[in-house]
Amino acid sequence: MSGTKRSKAKKTPRKGDSAKRGIRNTSKRSSKDDESARQPMSLKILFRPDRAPYIRGDGISTSACVFCQSRDGRADFTSLLVYRTTHAMVVLNKFPYNTGHLLVLPIRHVAHLKDLSLEESGTLHETLRQAIAVLESEYKPLGLNVGLNLGKAAGAGLPEHMHYHIVPRWAGDLNFFPLIANTKTVIETLEQTFARLSVAFSKQNNRKNANETRL
Repeated sequence: MSGTKRSKAKKTPRKGDSAKRGIRNTSKRSSKDDESARQPMSLKILFRPDRAPYIRGDGISTSACVFCQSRDGRADFTSLLVYRTTHAMVVLNKFPYNTGHLLVLPIRHVAHLKDLSLEESGTLHETLRQAIAVLESEYKPLGLNVGLNLGKAAGAGLPEHMHYHIVPRWAGDLNFFPLIANTKTVIETLEQTFARLSVAFSKQNNRKNANETRL
């Protein structure tokens, strides 16, 4: 009939059409992914308001240098002084990051490397080398952090008396437990570490003297 509307035949999708459409959509998504990949990663911020007093210097006494007190005291657990030479000394860190955390510093109260004489600098760095050797022998760490922070802004807790940090490291020893629980796990007491390292430094010094005598 002339007045009858003919129904529009549905188009049967050909094989491969959906795949093509899928390819086009995937291409669009890949383009967006590429664009997002070029964007800088968002910075995750860990808020530590408890560090504000340190930044302001609240409660930090500058009347006496604890390192000089160790130097002038006896080489025992009270002073935490485990070893000393003519121009350098090794002190156990009272608040260790890890077991065996040592501080190596000059005998003289100076704030910067450039303030040391050549002889003082030489003795200091030889003592640093010896301290590393003792820690490697006693604790068999998988690595060591050896660092020097010059100045308060660089992170020095006692910037007036420069000092190196030596921290033994093992795989998996870093976690967020100290941050979320204000607690750090250390496998030895300070007394045990002091006794162990005092003996180790004494033995090393005896070997060194014996070798020098032979020469």
